[in-house]
Amino acid sequence: MEINEKLAQDVWKGAGEHVEFITLLLNREDQKATQEWFAEFIGRYGAIIRSMRIRAADADVKAALGISRAAWDYLFPDSDVPKELETYTGLTGPKASMPASPGDIFIHLRATEEAPVYEMTAQLRTFYKDFATVFDETKGFRYLEGRAIIGFIDGTEAPETQDAVPYALIGEEDPSFAEGSYAFTQKWFHDMDKWNSLSTEVQEKAVGRRKFTDLELEEDEKFENAHNVASKVEFDGEEQKIIRMNVAFSEPAKGITGTYFMGYSRHWTVTKAMLESMLEKTDYLLTFSEIKTGQLFFIPSRTMLDKIADGENMF
Repeated sequence: MEINEKLAQDVWKGAGEHVEFITLLLNREDQKATQEWFAEFIGRYGAIIRSMRIRAADADVKAALGISRAAWDYLFPDSDVPKELETYTGLTGPKASMPASPGDIFIHLRATEEAPVYEMTAQLRTFYKDFATVFDETKGFRYLEGRAIIGFIDGTEAPETQDAVPYALIGEEDPSFAEGSYAFTQKWFHDMDKWNSLSTEVQEKAVGRRKFTDLELEEDEKFENAHNVASKVEFDGEEQKIIRMNVAFSEPAKGITGTYFMGYSRHWTVTKAMLESMLEKTDYLLTFSEIKTGQLFFIPSRTMLDKIADGENMF
């Protein structure tokens, strides 16, 4: 089957300059009432995003909303489930771990200006505050030159926009959920004092690329656990890719700085294999970082969101 990218949410079209990540927990006080609320909320969500694209036409507004396995089972107990949607329970390696955290509904908003991001967030809260609580809200930003907060160009190895669809969107392997995607989220907190104490040469060996030019190092120049070595995954000899959107966040006066990792993918199994490889090889980034959250969400197509909003049977 042919994937219709126009029916997808914004899962590969840029990380944004001003970014809002919201993870909600359903109150679960009344299942029927929550199901009815969610249908209305999805309708409101779509209207708010469309309105903001008119009101802030030059701000390049983008949005995606996802549902965890726990929320899916609660909201749609009689419906089919996306094939690879599971509750992430955490992963552990020899020297580091990637813990799981709660999450029911995930919202990813971004734009080239802060005002529309604020306005969308404030309006959405009007419609979820009585049925859900905020587990996490993280404000991200585009760092200088589009670099990761550790100073290296970010996203070099991710598929370019024109090539992203086959890596981002579900296709014929799960036709009921075509044009959907899997989103995995993590919050990494970095010990920037430790990182900044390293020489540029050591940092380059740790990442696997030159810091200024972004050119990849030769294999014998990298550490064995360099990031672009540890995160590389091949299936049957073919390198696998996902849509990476690493976004910086910080409270610099408090010395709190980190990276919000967003991985959109056609297959959760690919993202999971990357995480497992990073742990198995003790990715150098893990040696000065602590991961505090992690959960998997399914990002429905816009067509499916419309069906949810209309209260229709989705399948």
